[in-house]
Amino acid sequence: MPSIAKAQEQLFDSGRSASAKYAALVVGRPGLGSLLKYELIMTTAQPRAGALGLVLRKRLYPLLLGSCGRNVVFGQNVVLRHPHKIHIGSNVVVDDNCLIDAKGETNRGIRIGDGVFIGRNTILSCKNGDIELADGANIGFNCEVFSASRVTIGKSVLMAAYGYVIGGGHDFSDPSTPVIEQTRTSAGVTIGDGVWMGAGAKILDGVTIGDGAVLGAGAVVRENVAARAIAVGIPARVVGSRSTTS
Repeated sequence: MPSIAKAQEQLFDSGRSASAKYAALVVGRPGLGSLLKYELIMTTAQPRAGALGLVLRKRLYPLLLGSCGRNVVFGQNVVLRHPHKIHIGSNVVVDDNCLIDAKGETNRGIRIGDGVFIGRNTILSCKNGDIELADGANIGFNCEVFSASRVTIGKSVLMAAYGYVIGGGHDFSDPSTPVIEQTRTSAGVTIGDGVWMGAGAKILDGVTIGDGAVLGAGAVVRENVAARAIAVGIPARVVGSRSTTS
């Protein structure tokens, strides 16, 4: 029988109870105590609207996280998966309907620095990979950062709405086998400090973006971009530089 996706394998594993499968996929820790703690906090705080919801999440969500600084704001319906591997600095905003998913068996998870803003409907998704957002990074609405190995986003990076950082892919070398059944590949993505990604820009696996580079709206970046370069188009090509000349 053909193999199926890892999440489906875990979800439909007949040898484990429903609670054990749920804990593995969502909570990330075994044991009834961890499950009950997660369920109580999420049920109480996650869907609550208004000021009361903000207060409840500010007080309760840190009890699930690996670490959490001061003045962290969690919007309504923020979802946490494997929260003990999520580390958040101070003065951070995670807007409504975001998914922060540190899922994996051997990964370190997600680290969010001080002063980071994560816009509504944004997804930070690990498949046994790591994600790091450095201090002052600003992630716009409806973005996705995916990691199957390591994705690093530098200080003061500005990612406009609908940006996509793709830190992984699939081998497709065997035409007789569906891509979903072939090996997952990942070289990771590194985005330097001060980069600006225009709306809808996409950075593919294995790419490094140098400090201060600018990526045009809708750009598809499949090769490295040097520091302070300006790259636009599909595929993206360098059309200028922000470097000053004397």
